[in-house]
Amino acid sequence: MAETQSDAGALSGPRREILIVLPGLLLALIIAMLDQTIVTTALPRIVGDLGGVTHLSWVVTAYVLASTITTPLYGKLGDLYGRKRWLMIAIVIFLIGSALSGLSHTMDQLIMFRALQGLGAGGLMVGVIATIGDMVSPRERGQYMGYMMASMMLAMIAGPLVGGYITDDLSWRWIFYINMPVGGAALVYLWATLHLPYKRVQHKIDYLGAGVLAIAATAVVLLTTWGGTEYAWGSGQIIGLGAVAVAATAFFLWIETRAAEPVLPLHVFRNRNFSVATGMSFLLGMAMLGALTFLPLYQQTVQHLSAVGSGLMLIPMMVGVTVTSLIGGFIMTRTGRYKALPIIGGAIMSVAMFLLTGLGVNTSLLHSGIYYVVLGIGMGFLMQITSVIVQNSVRPRDIGVASSSRAFFQQIGGSIGVALFGAIFARRLTETMTRELPGMHFSAAGGQLDPVTVNHLPALIRHDVFYAISHAIQGVFAWAAPAAILVFILAWFIKEVPLRSSAAPPPSEAPASEPEFAA
Repeated sequence: MAETQSDAGALSGPRREILIVLPGLLLALIIAMLDQTIVTTALPRIVGDLGGVTHLSWVVTAYVLASTITTPLYGKLGDLYGRKRWLMIAIVIFLIGSALSGLSHTMDQLIMFRALQGLGAGGLMVGVIATIGDMVSPRERGQYMGYMMASMMLAMIAGPLVGGYITDDLSWRWIFYINMPVGGAALVYLWATLHLPYKRVQHKIDYLGAGVLAIAATAVVLLTTWGGTEYAWGSGQIIGLGAVAVAATAFFLWIETRAAEPVLPLHVFRNRNFSVATGMSFLLGMAMLGALTFLPLYQQTVQHLSAVGSGLMLIPMMVGVTVTSLIGGFIMTRTGRYKALPIIGGAIMSVAMFLLTGLGVNTSLLHSGIYYVVLGIGMGFLMQITSVIVQNSVRPRDIGVASSSRAFFQQIGGSIGVALFGAIFARRLTETMTRELPGMHFSAAGGQLDPVTVNHLPALIRHDVFYAISHAIQGVFAWAAPAAILVFILAWFIKEVPLRSSAAPPPSEAPASEPEFAA
């Protein structure tokens, strides 16, 4: 069903309309988030079937890389040609990539099809967030962002659980096939229910800017993925990638100052709230994805949990995120104000990081569960508010590119965080093992250990390994804490602008240098 034409740039839809569309949007969001975590569980079985262990990391890297470099482009295309059209295109691409991934017969095929899947995934989250931005005024947006946060956390926790069950009882191929009915349902539902107005204008796509941004993002992701694992940090490959990233970024900024319709308009960064919220998203991605990546290893070795039990232990964090997301959304809707929320969230998240530095060999499941709840409470006050602030800071026609910019920087922050904390984890783990067990040959292998191997070691050696893993985890959260503190500090620089009750921003908040669309 085609989108209806309107002179309005966005629509503050009635509550009934958004509630009708919301299930389809949440389904699209869930399959995007689920696929980031569900595949990891099946990687050992995939290698056993397809071989190609030396290219194993590319199964994950290809997906992350493709989704990262296309995120800003989807936001711009949605702004220019209609949100519904590009959201549905993203779902179709994602489903095609999923089906082909499940049919793969070689590791090279799987990597290629995972990249195709990532090309679609890049538009799912941005499309969902921007669609809500089109339909709901900033003041009402918080409560719906709460539903999104709950869905995202559910997908993150369900990924390892569902992946483990499917891999053990069915086949690893079904971790891709399962996307077909869920994504198909989202596609049909949104086609039938989603109606967005848009203004027909003449467009000129910034292909050069998009291409150079893709090169810069690719260099950053590969640098942070390969650094310290595939290649030494001082190797020519890593230094070369760093040089490419810097040169491409500088060239991209030059292009964007001259493009008629830039893929990432630099004028939006002149708005203080937009820049601060984007910086907070970068730090959140770094702290959360970077630090939480290593929790399952601690849980499955030191705390003797299964893969399923490890996922279940994160439920308290999901509860904390869900409750505070809904509370924050209610407060924003009722008062139209929000500055206190990220300040509170940053403070609580900083406390949680400090508590998590206390994870040790003897930390009980009850105490670690409490730490996760505190972390979830802080996240709930932060994750959704950055999206609301970003969307409230720009004109309706830039909602898509603003949403994609925030998501882009959060993904880049997560990529850097995983690499940075992975190096910290591996170094502390190796140093502790060398000190405690000097005669034992040990390799951190990029900061990862096999829980089955560790749990079958002799008791005395196993205790020292548990201590080393705990010491490494403590170091990860000790280094993640400054990022959380910076989020808290940045939150104080947010200008308290009451959230609009309509889609159009007040003239005083519109960027003065922003050109108008041609009629």
